[in-house]
Amino acid sequence: MFNTAPAEEARRTLFACLRSSRWVHRLAAHRPYPDLGALVAASDEAAYDLTPGDLAEALAGESMPTLPADTYEAAHTALSAAHAAYEARFGHAFVVCLDGVTRQEALDHVLAGIRSRLANDAEEERVVAAEELRRLAGQRLVRRLGGGGR
Repeated sequence: MFNTAPAEEARRTLFACLRSSRWVHRLAAHRPYPDLGALVAASDEAAYDLTPGDLAEALAGESMPTLPADTYEAAHTALSAAHAAYEARFGHAFVVCLDGVTRQEALDHVLAGIRSRLANDAEEERVVAAEELRRLAGQRLVRRLGGGGR
């Protein structure tokens, strides 16, 4: 269980959800959480407090969203090209939370997201990327811990 796990194990679990040392240490230091919802709420709050340096650290730990294995090669090529353009413009991996997006819609959602966000200036994109990281962290916590937040 997350709340009773040794501190280092809890930090590893958190780091797998968001690669920000500050976020990880803040959440680990405030254990125990009454339930998973409280942990996700604390995660959100901590993510909103990420500094530009914390955000850069977290983004450096991200990678391009993966596509299902049965996706056409042309889709992989299109996504790789779009991601390369995004990374060249902003200097980090494109991050997007696909929570609530069906498997069939994932590719279109990712490609549309990259294309639209390429029009952002650096500050606009920093805000959008931070929000996507916050959502990803919550989604990853729920997946990893399920009902075991106690």
